[in-house]
Amino acid sequence: MNSKVNHKINQVTEQTLVVGIDIAKYKHYATFVDERGREMKKAFPFLQTIEGFEALYEAILDGMKEHGKSNVLVGVEPTGHYWLNLAYFLEDRGIPLVVVNAMHVKRVKELDDNLQTKNDKKDALTIARLMKDGRFSHPKLLRDQAADIRAGYSIEEALIKERSALKNKLHRWIDKYFPELFQVFSDFGAMVLAVLEETPLPADIVDMTPAELADICADAGRMKQRRPKKAAELIQVAQSSIGVTVAPWGARREIASLVRQYRLIEEELESIKAELDALITQTTEYEFLASVPGIAHRTIAGLLAEVGSFTDYESPRQLIKLAGLTLRENSSGTHKGQKKISKRGRKRLRAILFKAIRPILRNNPAFLKLHEYYTQRSENPLRKKQSMVVLCSKLLKVLHTLCTKKRRFDGEHMLTDLHCLQLAS
Repeated sequence: MNSKVNHKINQVTEQTLVVGIDIAKYKHYATFVDERGREMKKAFPFLQTIEGFEALYEAILDGMKEHGKSNVLVGVEPTGHYWLNLAYFLEDRGIPLVVVNAMHVKRVKELDDNLQTKNDKKDALTIARLMKDGRFSHPKLLRDQAADIRAGYSIEEALIKERSALKNKLHRWIDKYFPELFQVFSDFGAMVLAVLEETPLPADIVDMTPAELADICADAGRMKQRRPKKAAELIQVAQSSIGVTVAPWGARREIASLVRQYRLIEEELESIKAELDALITQTTEYEFLASVPGIAHRTIAGLLAEVGSFTDYESPRQLIKLAGLTLRENSSGTHKGQKKISKRGRKRLRAILFKAIRPILRNNPAFLKLHEYYTQRSENPLRKKQSMVVLCSKLLKVLHTLCTKKRRFDGEHMLTDLHCLQLAS
């Protein structure tokens, strides 16, 4: 840890112009300091436009010339997505950009004046002084195929959330107008959508025969098979429905709109999934990631979207830190605090890993054996959830090794660690 901070501190020399930038939506503020944190140029504004970016670039070049600096380090406190435009602009011009933790900025900015004052000029100077102390990290700006995978995965995530919200709206409508519907069906399948589209209210089907309703649903839902038995059950529950019968036109209009939106999202999800599958199979790492039994296509897409390329990381510890899986504890004197994961990292990456562990345990004997060892060992056995968190870190280590060494998964080789642990115990 100290060696990494020292390495960052060593990047700021007497020849380095340190530029701290406070990011906003329309107007940013930048300030220049030297390697000791002395202010060389007071905070000045520039706009989130190409003219503003060019003005900043010219100011940096002028500042380097004026103060005799041969290097420059630009840092920002990442605010939402507004910093990305500037980051790509500077990277294209060969200027390195780093990011400073927003929590660090919040906690440190009172050191100079002992006031809780917050403004853009003050934040810019605080960011610059944190940078000269090595309190920064290098962001990974994705490009080309990796950027497409991240964008595609984000679209898929957003569509899944929209589908869940629509399902809730559909459930609300059904509870109000046809609450008996899910006595017959368990979820929104083809026949349920067809019923909601063509005959949404109980009054629409009470006088139908099972054959008539089955034919309507088969045509509307593009179903491969007619389901007259389900149709008969639906007619039976409709005859004693307690659904609201007022405003039938409004009810039909509302459900028609909801079903159209639901079908559109389903089509978009199917399309984006196919495109994502095509993208990830073209990556050089897909063969090695897919060799792990139990890891699904969507998991691979999520990992590549969050990580970029596993080969860009020197050590799997960097990936573990990125996921917020590093351990923390609060201990003092004789008190020994409980160790927990820091959760200081990418929340979505952590969620992807945790969701992936369950199918991996079902389909991967090597990971299952490791899980059994952690939960059943004689000394310090882990609870099931604790073991799964440990396996998330183990999975990152395995995937990093597979991709960097270009090897396919070998369960027996992975379990050599387990044999060592058993001998030690």
